[in-house]
Amino acid sequence: MNAAIHVARHDPIDRIDPNVYGHLSEHLGRCIYGGVWVGEDENRVPTEGGIRLDTAELLHDIEVPVLRWPGGCFADDYHWRNGIGPREDRPRRRNMWWVQGREDLPEESNAFGTEEFMQLCEMIDTEPYLAVNVGSGEPDEAVDWAEYCNYDGDTEMTRLRAANGSQEPHDVTWWGVGNENWGCGGRFSPELYAEQFRSHANYLKAFDRVMCDGDIQLVACGHITDNWNRRFLEHLAECVSFGQGTAYDLIDHLSVHRYYYAGGDTDFTETQYYRLLARAAKIGDDIDRAAEAIEMFAPASDIGIVVDEWGVWHPEAVFANGLEQANTVRDALAAAAVLDDLNERADVVSMANIAQTVNVLQCLVQTNEAEAWPTPTYQVFDRYMGHMGATALRTVVDADTWSVESQGSEFGPEDTHEVPLVSASASETDGRLHVTLSNRDLDAACAVTVHPDAEDVTVVDASVLFDGLAVDIHSTVDNAAVFEPESIDVEDEGDGRLVLEAPPSSVVSLTLDL
Repeated sequence: MNAAIHVARHDPIDRIDPNVYGHLSEHLGRCIYGGVWVGEDENRVPTEGGIRLDTAELLHDIEVPVLRWPGGCFADDYHWRNGIGPREDRPRRRNMWWVQGREDLPEESNAFGTEEFMQLCEMIDTEPYLAVNVGSGEPDEAVDWAEYCNYDGDTEMTRLRAANGSQEPHDVTWWGVGNENWGCGGRFSPELYAEQFRSHANYLKAFDRVMCDGDIQLVACGHITDNWNRRFLEHLAECVSFGQGTAYDLIDHLSVHRYYYAGGDTDFTETQYYRLLARAAKIGDDIDRAAEAIEMFAPASDIGIVVDEWGVWHPEAVFANGLEQANTVRDALAAAAVLDDLNERADVVSMANIAQTVNVLQCLVQTNEAEAWPTPTYQVFDRYMGHMGATALRTVVDADTWSVESQGSEFGPEDTHEVPLVSASASETDGRLHVTLSNRDLDAACAVTVHPDAEDVTVVDASVLFDGLAVDIHSTVDNAAVFEPESIDVEDEGDGRLVLEAPPSSVVSLTLDL
């Protein structure tokens, strides 16, 4: 098979926000308890303040830009005050959505709360993103949390923060106003959520404008259906004018979530392999439709799209096992394609958060009682780091496709979805070009010609992931090293063309000096 990748350096899209490579951590299964937090039981693994150093080091190494917490569905039944103060005094509460920890119980110890999360963010050098409780909470609870985290004056909340060991504010910029409030977050109608969002956002924005620097970013909960987003945006504006601007000034970003699967985590057919890739591509469509809804109701705004939950959710990941599943090469190839789609939409996407960070769903890190190790998806994020903060460039791929027949209306009115056998994206920063590409063909290598839109380039780095590995192989503590990148040969044709042979089911990363 042959393919060509044409990079249009003269046709920049926009800066790729580093937050596109963000993550989600929820009080679910072994994500927090066991994966991140082991408390004072330091005989298990080395820790700092109860946080696993092995997990923190792996996350630090891929420069996690932003971390969403505490959920997820958990967020809309979480009351942040339960998770502060001396741990022995913190109440043990329900976790009505998930079993978690060593005991696999639907209970929350509150041992890991706001201060522990801020410590984790500092350790891995990432921005915190907090999801406030809209489903069972009230606006004053949300504003108190923001005041606790961000205000630097002398109030009850700032004294409480100081008493808990943090004299200085945490300066949290990102705040999600609820989570999936069309579902687990309250089953609100779009109109009712618009009322709830407007109320919460009104107080959060007023607090920030008067008492802080006015820089907080509020993320509204959207949906992957056009009608829900349009009804929400239409009803949001149905209020009396107040001050300058409109109700749309309360919203900085609109979120969508997308999970997908086809077959089992390690047991799947050839058709299911390609169907998973086709379903992953629907994230791009979700973004486009959400952007269209914003353009329809708030054309003068600069509201961004946030995909703050995405990834593979296999049938094996169920409530009883804390949503754990095998993490395979197939999953990593799907993630690479999603990241390509997000890069291509750099002009509208302001953040994305793969679910979830540790042990749960399409995690990047897995742990046992003694060790932590990276998954195949972790290696993809590592190879894509060069895109973070760079300018996305229009990229055209000429490659064969694989036809996937639609099951029901999963691909809209179309009977089939054509899966390109090569996916790619490119970006440029400071005279350096970063190109990532995937050969998704199960069986055939691909002779790829890259046209970097420059006559004189120098290959600084060229690496390949998953060469010679089966797509159903999954990461374990014993085999994690086999998923690490290897070097790949690239021929410079001398006329602005680079040629390489991408193995079947592989991901290639190129760094070029211009």
